[in-house]
Amino acid sequence: MMHRSFRRALRSGLLAVAGTLLLASCSDNKADQSTTLPYIGERDVRARPDGGPADTIYATIPSFTLTNQEGKTVTNNSLAGKVYVTDFFFATCPSICPKMQSEMLRVYEQYKNNPRVAFLSHTIDPAHDSIPVLRDYAERLGVTNASQWQFVTAPHDTIFALARAYMTGAEADKKAAGGFAHNGTFALVDGQRHVRGLYDGMNPKEVDRLLKELPLLLAEEAAKQPKP
Repeated sequence: MMHRSFRRALRSGLLAVAGTLLLASCSDNKADQSTTLPYIGERDVRARPDGGPADTIYATIPSFTLTNQEGKTVTNNSLAGKVYVTDFFFATCPSICPKMQSEMLRVYEQYKNNPRVAFLSHTIDPAHDSIPVLRDYAERLGVTNASQWQFVTAPHDTIFALARAYMTGAEADKKAAGGFAHNGTFALVDGQRHVRGLYDGMNPKEVDRLLKELPLLLAEEAAKQPKP
């Protein structure tokens, strides 16, 4: 039986994806005219230094320290200023991961020469997915540039907490295929660590939507840069 926390995370992820789908369908005729993507997730309440009414800001991805397929440390600073796409997988996954990574590869192929775009795939099975396993997994996908698409590992607690922050679900479950229950959500994250899009990585039409919205986020990030 799935744990309640995973069910909540899975439900939140599905609702968030459904919400973005509804938003897209309701404004389909206006989508091409949109220049910004919505911020997704709850707002954090922050006290003001001057003691005035508290500010509310959009939730951000918490600080993390991970290790990639080359054994190098990956932190938030490693991705500072970049737009990146995340997912959660494991190398021996017998169910959804091959389809997910095939769809992620489709996005990577379009942006693999763009230094402003990165990819971050988290293993949810760190006990098996050692650094050599992750490196072999990446190479079998045809990913040779570890600085752009990083396959990362960390203790279970760290990975599962990040999955919740990215509004996807991942949890050890002996009754699930391969021993882990997870969904195939891709999260699109801006340069300030905000989630700006959620997509069903199992659905090619949803990944097409990601390919359509990613340039909008890049344009928004470029507009924030100081003018010469």
